Amino acid sequence: MRNRLVEYGDKDFALFLRKAFIRAAGYGDESLERPIVGIVDTGSAFNPCHGNMDNLIEATKRGILLGGAIPAVFPSMSIHESFAAPTSMFLRNLMAMAVEESIRSQPMDAVILIGGCDKTVPALLMGAASAGVPAICLVTGPMQAGSWRGTRVGACTDCRRFWAQYRSEKLSKDEIEDAGRALVPTVGTCGVMGTASTMALAVEAMGMMLPGSSTAPAVTAERLRVAEATGARAAELALNPLLPEQIMTPEAFENAFRVVMAAGGSTNALIHLVAIAGRLGIEISNDTINRLGTETPVLVDVKPAGANFMEDMHRAGGLLPLLHELSSQLNRDCVTITGRSLGEEMEAGPDSWPQNIVRPFNAPLQPPGGLVVLKGNLAPNGAVMKPAAASAHFLRHSGRAVVFDGLADLSARIDDPDLDVEADDILVLKNAGPVGGGGMPEAGYLPIPRKLARQGVTDMVRLSDARMSGTAFGTIVLHVAPEAAVGGPLAAVRSGDVIELDVAARSLNLQLSQEEIAARLAECPASAPPNDRGYARLFRETVTQADLGCDLDFARPEMTRSL
Repeated sequence: MRNRLVEYGDKDFALFLRKAFIRAAGYGDESLERPIVGIVDTGSAFNPCHGNMDNLIEATKRGILLGGAIPAVFPSMSIHESFAAPTSMFLRNLMAMAVEESIRSQPMDAVILIGGCDKTVPALLMGAASAGVPAICLVTGPMQAGSWRGTRVGACTDCRRFWAQYRSEKLSKDEIEDAGRALVPTVGTCGVMGTASTMALAVEAMGMMLPGSSTAPAVTAERLRVAEATGARAAELALNPLLPEQIMTPEAFENAFRVVMAAGGSTNALIHLVAIAGRLGIEISNDTINRLGTETPVLVDVKPAGANFMEDMHRAGGLLPLLHELSSQLNRDCVTITGRSLGEEMEAGPDSWPQNIVRPFNAPLQPPGGLVVLKGNLAPNGAVMKPAAASAHFLRHSGRAVVFDGLADLSARIDDPDLDVEADDILVLKNAGPVGGGGMPEAGYLPIPRKLARQGVTDMVRLSDARMSGTAFGTIVLHVAPEAAVGGPLAAVRSGDVIELDVAARSLNLQLSQEEIAARLAECPASAPPNDRGYARLFRETVTQADLGCDLDFARPEMTRSL
């Protein structure tokens, strides 16, 4: 109760007043002497991924009380990918600011960060990293798989697969509606290796979550037991602080990146991990990401890079088997939220059992390079690609650009029967980045033009300054930086230009001279700034590019360490 007192010029009066008001909630004097653990409530009727929030909060409160501390639940924003307009990434930084100030301004000795859907976990960790209070993360957990016509299905890789079949007229209107009823059978985050599951694994590997807690499905009793144990550990942290900066070191981020690579994880995780690291003054370069990807094979057989679901990974032992396979590459001395090292926790975990979800390091699902950063005259500061979910024959490809100047142009022309497009062309979307797209929407998964889809085309090279869902698949180049809206070379691309992609060489180039690119950029008219206000204006004027995590520039301290 003595933490972060309101400034009245009289600290004793501030404490007296605080105690007077908290007694209105029924607390006795003994309770008021106990440490306080805050619980961030990210539940919302607009967020079914967090549909188990009430049960998780009750379980964490139980653990906190058993640990001798007092739980204090407080609200936060809740961001769901399908409900947050214009895009969830636009709101991630606002949520991070709100979480930081809520933690900083209220009297808590430790805090439990409960999140799940894509941007909530990064926002929570960004806020906690900046606030500097002992924190522990708890994810809501993945949903369980459904079934449609005898086939196991799940959000949201199968959402995209079925929608592509509907666009190519392989499924009828009634069939796509029927499939839609089976894709999300329970609350929880997407049950494949999308951004939510990728971040959960990364956060556990980084040490900010209890060992073994990343994969338990949302609707299971085990998820509630994890919540209770998280509450008990949070009570200990309130008495014996262990700060986020002590856990999230450069070496811990390296562990997290390796797990993302080995899991065939979401491209979004690269942005989020860079942003979280940036809050701690840790710089992560594109070259580092490529080095880690080159050294780390894809080992996890879960959609979209594989064929299974997160509940299968959980039954196979969760993250632990993957950590054991990566053991020689990991920084095992990194301290975790338990106070013990990652290596100690790995040794203390249960023995492995026969399973086929996590492959042996020497017999991987796919070779190293499941996530790569490309560079060239089209992306001087990098572009991201997920070869693990791409078509092999497109990994080295030259094609004619078919350019869309923005989301409205894409929507208006992609299915025009007169669109000049062939299967070997490269679909290019401009002005969908952090600034130009109103927060970098997940529009990088450009639909196959309907006239080609009807011919059986299922993949094309697609390129943009946008993002895509971690559940998506295909030969897709994303996060082109700098984006077109801030004068990046992408703005110079015109339909008919030739673009060359070479994943092995990590290169992405427009077949034009630098002089021609510069001349075209000089001809690009400067767009008038939108008539925005409030947070939208703050975001537009201060957001960084994808290679720096799309954070607000003033939220990042000076970079004093690097990975």
